[in-house]
Amino acid sequence: MDTETHFPPLKVFVVEDAATVRRNLARLLDAIAGVERVGEAEDGMSALESLLARHADVAIVDLRLASGNGIELISALSKQRPEIVTIALTNHSGAAFRAACKAAGAHYFYDKTSEFNIACDTIAELAATRAQCVAR
Repeated sequence: MDTETHFPPLKVFVVEDAATVRRNLARLLDAIAGVERVGEAEDGMSALESLLARHADVAIVDLRLASGNGIELISALSKQRPEIVTIALTNHSGAAFRAACKAAGAHYFYDKTSEFNIACDTIAELAATRAQCVAR
């Protein structure tokens, strides 16, 4: 008899224009227990449609995209699906970008060059918190 409790995974969607960064994120996310990557996109328009269709719990969003920009996407998500946790992960880490992301509704903001692993740690914490809440 299987006595292990299985929890629904934390569904993460990656929006990043650089293929190498998407691959690195995929590798790191796949190693986190309780996380399922449900998609990725390199532009804002397809990202919004896919995020909504795939019922993502978390969106990791770069600010520079193939078309559109991450701030617009974060704003659209915060209006249409405020329950989706948005994580800005970008090389554009100046104060003005942080303020713009916060105003758009981003839950977290990380510098891609120095806080990449911290962003992944945040995902792991979100997955662990989800598992604890479901277990109650």
